[in-house]
Amino acid sequence: MTITSQEFKQANARAKALKASTPAATSAYFDRKSGNIIVTLSSGVGIFFSPNDAQGLEGSTPAQLSQIEITPSGFGLHFPKLDADLYVPAILEGFLGSRKWMAARLGAQGGKSRTTRKAAAARANGTLGGRPRKSAAGR
Repeated sequence: MTITSQEFKQANARAKALKASTPAATSAYFDRKSGNIIVTLSSGVGIFFSPNDAQGLEGSTPAQLSQIEITPSGFGLHFPKLDADLYVPAILEGFLGSRKWMAARLGAQGGKSRTTRKAAAARANGTLGGRPRKSAAGR
């Protein structure tokens, strides 16, 4: 794929506008005591989040989270021991992963909900026979 000089200029203009309007990460570390990733932004504001809530960091150990690199732009966090990356502007918007990953997480939360409507629907499905049983040969 070849990029034209016009596309290159447009990309640089978008990056410049983003840099002017969005705070960048100036420091980031894993706090063992709280179990959170803590990021300080160029605006002086600090944010924190659980690694279990971020795509690519779920189930990671403190040793794997001990090294966090900030990209030169300040918009990326790289976890070299996990080969995982997070985009700071997306984190500021509340997104800790791709749309597909976030949707799966929301769906899992919805599946855990216990409402009277859900219970009634499950009972109604049960009267229809529910899920087919697994056969011994199909295992």
